[in-house]
Amino acid sequence: MSGRTRALQAAAGLGVAVATGLVLDRRLGLRARARAKSADGIALGSLRGAPTTVQADDGLDLYAEVDEISPHGSTRTFPDRATVVFVHGFSLTLDCWHFQRLAFRGKRRMVFYDQRSHGRSGRSEVENATIDQLGDDLLSVLDTLAPDEKVVLVGHSMGGMSIVALAEEHPEMFGGRVVGVGLLSTTAGGMRAHKIVSRYVPDMLGRRVVERGLFVAAQRERLLELIRKRGSALSLRVVQEFAFGKEPVPPEYVVFLDSMIAATPLKVLVEFIPQFDALDKFSVVKAFEQVPTWIMCGTADKLTSIGHARKLHEHIAGSELTEFRGGGHVPIFEFKDKVNENLDELFQRADEQVRGDR
Repeated sequence: MSGRTRALQAAAGLGVAVATGLVLDRRLGLRARARAKSADGIALGSLRGAPTTVQADDGLDLYAEVDEISPHGSTRTFPDRATVVFVHGFSLTLDCWHFQRLAFRGKRRMVFYDQRSHGRSGRSEVENATIDQLGDDLLSVLDTLAPDEKVVLVGHSMGGMSIVALAEEHPEMFGGRVVGVGLLSTTAGGMRAHKIVSRYVPDMLGRRVVERGLFVAAQRERLLELIRKRGSALSLRVVQEFAFGKEPVPPEYVVFLDSMIAATPLKVLVEFIPQFDALDKFSVVKAFEQVPTWIMCGTADKLTSIGHARKLHEHIAGSELTEFRGGGHVPIFEFKDKVNENLDELFQRADEQVRGDR
């Protein structure tokens, strides 16, 4: 048998092995998804509010939903209760707030929206895929859906960065229109994307590796999209590893989170990731001292580590800090009851500020 023939046979054998592995991986993933059940009898992501569209300042359409206090959808406002605007994180959608939405429905007016290039919102031009633009988008949402109301802003991960960007441009709003802030698993700067993989990689080398990786991802987009959207056991394992902490979580949490991440186009990930390393806004968070501010983060968060939350706490006098021992990047799932308890306290403090301003 010639060397060429042996090489062809080896290549064919490898191809069969890879194909078999992918099929098995997909079957395991589908099996895991089949085992996933809805939470509290209500399927994750199934809660809906009155749909509307907000036009950003660059003309992009942002999808939003409003949950009114009245079960009949009345737009009647309650002047002694702040409206809450929820701002979701990177590669997620407004549906990630399922447990918070469930907890506070009928108790106060709530606004949810998909950030640009996420969920049902329009795709952004590359030059506008920035954290600063996300702050401008948040202002557009406030001006459209809560123009005359006092509001509490609650942001997770990139959503918290959006609130920080708003504070940079409009610090006067905090203590005025904005009467409370909730910051979950987020930061105002100092992120190093390569540290997610290894904290021992030097920054200069790490930046080059990330830049090269993003370039390759952009060049191999079609292949990577096929792999990402397979619904595989591997993708579920990656989500489990990087989104959650040390303790097991219900499989439906992992499946639901994976479904949102997989639905976010790879190009969107490539466009936004460099923005995180470039973020440097700790100098502006002092604006949050004008309102009740609650910071929450898991101590095992691999994406925005607990050090970021502690630094925010140090920079915002009077802020509250809750650390979820062993928790990961998504406490809104993993520690939903404690998160909701803290948010309820934050909302009540904000309401006191609303009444004091009347």
